[in-house]
Amino acid sequence: MKANQAVDLSKHPSGLVPTLQNVVSTVNLGCKLDLKQIAQQARNAEYNPKRFAAVIMRMRDPKTTALVFASGKMVCAGATSELQSKLAARRYARAVQKLGFPAKFKGFKIQNIVASCDVRFPIWLEGIASSHGACSNYEPELFPAVKYRMKQPKVGLNIFASGKIVITGAKVREETYAAFEKIYPVVKEFRKVQQ
Repeated sequence: MKANQAVDLSKHPSGLVPTLQNVVSTVNLGCKLDLKQIAQQARNAEYNPKRFAAVIMRMRDPKTTALVFASGKMVCAGATSELQSKLAARRYARAVQKLGFPAKFKGFKIQNIVASCDVRFPIWLEGIASSHGACSNYEPELFPAVKYRMKQPKVGLNIFASGKIVITGAKVREETYAAFEKIYPVVKEFRKVQQ
């Protein structure tokens, strides 16, 4: 959200709105693909079958990356909105069509939305981990954040001591907002008091 835009407090009671960082979608092109041919003819495409069984295609606008598989399945990542993700996926499908494949655009689906938000105060992670042990995991030697599994909406949150929160696994934008509003009172309760 832009700093000068007012936040709708009926939707976002915390006054904070998570920012979408990455939208991952899938689409079925509905035909078998010759990956070697695509890699040789398409711009901004790389293919190393020994390392990965898909052609990696990139575009600047919207700045995204697509994984194109021989089966005709495609994964598109890197967009910062659902619309951008669909637009990018359509452009990749079009690029494949232009190479002479009978590619369609079937079953477009958002698979994962990653969003982040900064609560702008430090958080006592040990407190969250001990009082919410059933749905959280905190191993500071392995990862510097509390991994919090929320059941409704079904998302994962990484809560950092700095006050940054990353929300993953949502299928629709509203789930990221709902998850943040649910976790906000929890992090507020474990706000670290500066000495």
